Amino acid sequence: MATETEPIEQQPETPAVDEATEKTAPSRTDRIKAAFATQRGHATARTKDWLAGNDLDHVDIIQAATLKKQRKHDEKVAHQQRIVAEAHGRLAHAKMQAENGETVSASTLSTLGGRAAQEEAKLSALQATIVLPPTDREINSVRTGKKAGRAAAVAGGGVATLPVLGTALEQAATGQPLLVVALGTAASFGWYLISRPFLPRQAGDAPFVETPVLPATFQADPMQAGGAMSVGSHVVMNVEQLAEGAKPFPLRNVSTPQQLAECVLLAARAENVPIVEVADVQRQPWGWQCVVRVDEGTPEAIIAKAGDLETKFDLPTNGVRPQPLRARRACAILRLVDGNPFATAPGLPYRAPKSLSITDKFRIGTSVGGDPLEVSLAGVMGLWVAASGGGKTGILQALGEGVTACYDNITIDCDPHGDGLEDLGDAVRITARSNEQIEAVLLFFLVMSKVRARLRKKFGMGKKWKPSAERPAVTIFIDEFPKLSDLGKLLAFDLMLVGRKELIQVQYASQGGTTRYLGENIAQMMALKAVGPCKVGDTRAVFGDDSVREGYLPHKLSPATDTDPKDAGHIFIQGVPGMADEPIEYAIHEAPSDVLRKLAAERLDAGLLDPDQDSLDGMRGVDLPEYVEAEFDKNGELKKPAPVSLLTWEQLLRLCDAEPPAGSELTDGPARAAVEDSVAVMEKVGVDRMKTEPLLAALHEFDPETYQELGVDEFKALMKQAGAGSPITLGPIGEEKNPRGFKRDRLRNLL
Repeated sequence: MATETEPIEQQPETPAVDEATEKTAPSRTDRIKAAFATQRGHATARTKDWLAGNDLDHVDIIQAATLKKQRKHDEKVAHQQRIVAEAHGRLAHAKMQAENGETVSASTLSTLGGRAAQEEAKLSALQATIVLPPTDREINSVRTGKKAGRAAAVAGGGVATLPVLGTALEQAATGQPLLVVALGTAASFGWYLISRPFLPRQAGDAPFVETPVLPATFQADPMQAGGAMSVGSHVVMNVEQLAEGAKPFPLRNVSTPQQLAECVLLAARAENVPIVEVADVQRQPWGWQCVVRVDEGTPEAIIAKAGDLETKFDLPTNGVRPQPLRARRACAILRLVDGNPFATAPGLPYRAPKSLSITDKFRIGTSVGGDPLEVSLAGVMGLWVAASGGGKTGILQALGEGVTACYDNITIDCDPHGDGLEDLGDAVRITARSNEQIEAVLLFFLVMSKVRARLRKKFGMGKKWKPSAERPAVTIFIDEFPKLSDLGKLLAFDLMLVGRKELIQVQYASQGGTTRYLGENIAQMMALKAVGPCKVGDTRAVFGDDSVREGYLPHKLSPATDTDPKDAGHIFIQGVPGMADEPIEYAIHEAPSDVLRKLAAERLDAGLLDPDQDSLDGMRGVDLPEYVEAEFDKNGELKKPAPVSLLTWEQLLRLCDAEPPAGSELTDGPARAAVEDSVAVMEKVGVDRMKTEPLLAALHEFDPETYQELGVDEFKALMKQAGAGSPITLGPIGEEKNPRGFKRDRLRNLL
């Protein structure tokens, strides 16, 4: 019998387990390890990127490099200021010792004074140096330094954690786990910061600001070590940015560079001056300075319209001073002057006796832009032109002050009409005033130049005379050149042609630069030429026909009056050794008369030089120029005497009332007796100098029989015969600031 079976309940099927999958599924530990590996990759990449400095902003690096460069310059200036203070302190101490009667030699004072002057000159040069923007090399150096600092911080930080970790473990072992907790928390937060997902920055990315457009200096070729500032590179405004319908406004309403640029562009547009761009705006104590660019023609248009622009700016006459740039033909430096641009110029630095060489540069002035004007007159023939009241005397005295401080130069002063170097007279070896004296001086040194041309080879000097204290250079100043006699002009002209290589250089000064004043068109022949307040014809005669269009404007300067110095002593100059010719105005540093007299007295006491004996001996065998020789007829009879004679050095000194050369003997006679008695009188009274009248009165009392009938003029003639020359300036005596008379030591040298 068949058995009925109960149906079996169906169970849900359990999916089959893949044994391979079960074996490879990541465990919790594996997932933690993988996450840590990812974080470590982010941390490593971020750390490498940080160490490489890729997060450093380029502008920040430039700013850091600029600050570093400025800081170094400031440190140099501060260091030099300390050196100057020390030098002046030593000089003051030595002078105090001398005043207290201690033994301090003149050479020691001269050396200390010279060092102080040299250090002051270095300081002035440092202070006048403009700190340029950093070069690419300097920028890269700052970046490298920051990267090195980061690497050192990482290395130092790792080592520094070891003692801290040891201390934490020690505290935890003693039941004080607080430091361990703090370290753990800090480490966890630090790990979180550096292990976040990291995306490297692409070149040129800037996370917060757009990359700025940098000046041309900062965009230099990376292959170059560096470059100079590109003038006019920082453009403030161009003509296209002017608002429609804007009207010109006066300069007094300007307070920002943007406003200045707008003011210049509007005024230029109103006067049809093609200025299209204003750059490099600077506020100055005397007004504003900027660089302007024209888009057609040349900056001559600014010069032509200067007067109209002064009206638009509401400036005084000559308040618009353009300086065309040679480096960029379309550009000019435009100075808008509403004050004295030379008010902050430094004064005359102290130069001790024999502290310079004639080959050294020395500062005589300052440009309207604040740059120093430094000249060296070694082998330089110069022409200095300025109208009456133009400051010509002050200019020549500034030059004379420099050359009389040289240990290897003889200074000669020729002036047929005025007082020449005036206050520096004591430091001048020969002072010639009459035509006879001047002609004799010029013939003497013309012949000496021929001798030196032959001696150079003997001394192994090469193509130029080498100056020294034993074989000094000669600098001759001829003021009022047009007033020379015809013979004097001819001799001066010939000396200009042959004296340069022999370091017998002449500085010619005149009230005009045209042939009407100079006789010959010698202005263009001069290596160095400077013009102060004058006529426009003088500007063209000296600097060339196109000079006015190029920006040489000395004819716009105003000569002094009795009550107002105006522009006296201001010049434009060309041919300064080592300096580019630019049409820029300079002011010469004029020193007070009492300062110059004091300097001259110091330099006289230190001793004046004479020509070397080789040059003097060689003059005996040199042919004279034909025009100074006597003329004879065919029978040998004198037809015309020589207009001037070639004198010996001693004869020339005697003719010009100068002190005879050191070592020359004074023969017995009334002249020698007068010198001896004058020295004895001063020693008896205990003074080192006496005025002429009191000295003669003392001689009357000292030896009545000899001097009782001797008058002042006769006494002067007797002293001149002895070689003492005319009375010299003595410096302050009592209430008199600068009387004239004789110095004891100078007379003693004659004996």
